[in-house]
Amino acid sequence: MIRAIVFDFGQTLVDSADGFRTAEKETQRKACAALGPSACEEFLEIYRGIRSRFHARSDFSRKRILEELFRYYGRKPDSALLERWETEYWERIKATTRIFPETEEVLTALRVRYRLALITNAQGQTETGKHRLGNYPGLMGFFAVIVVAGEGGIPAKPDPQPFRLCLDQLGIAPGEAVYVGDDWRIDVCGSEAAGMHPVWLKHRSLWRNWPQVETAAPVIDSLERLLDIEHLFKGEGK
Repeated sequence: MIRAIVFDFGQTLVDSADGFRTAEKETQRKACAALGPSACEEFLEIYRGIRSRFHARSDFSRKRILEELFRYYGRKPDSALLERWETEYWERIKATTRIFPETEEVLTALRVRYRLALITNAQGQTETGKHRLGNYPGLMGFFAVIVVAGEGGIPAKPDPQPFRLCLDQLGIAPGEAVYVGDDWRIDVCGSEAAGMHPVWLKHRSLWRNWPQVETAAPVIDSLERLLDIEHLFKGEGK
């Protein structure tokens, strides 16, 4: 029996896709200009390689990624400068993040029948407790439990610990919880490994190169599909 529905935050409850793309381009432009013309010839290949390695271990800090990039080019990173760039990065994302149109209506309906919780990665914001979900107090009020993984000694998703911590705080078994998220590795695989029932949200409003993988998890294109969640786990609407 499903007793709780647990959500990811970014690209699950809110749309930050345009903000991430814009912030990423701005950060790349600043770094390229600071490193000089000789670095810019191969800059994107090197930058993307470093970024991929950091993301693979769920480290999303632009400051740490850029520190590694500067060291690659034999340059001593200016910590204050990179901190400012990271602040500007998250401010850009904050300014362009929008709650998906159906989010609040769906959460309102679901909390009548289920306990709701949220597990989100810290994503490298430089100050503990500064995760951008704090900009949406109306959303935070829907959740009985909120776990920000990647800070406070809690490892980032897909490590099973944040999922288990959330379940312990809810007081339920893994098999009694559904986890809804947009990221195949972090959300779907992570929650499944913790014993939960994953739902993969590929929101219809997002332009994205989704991984081409086989999965038994239900795949949905809108949060509204969760309103009939029992059918998702009867093989309907996958």
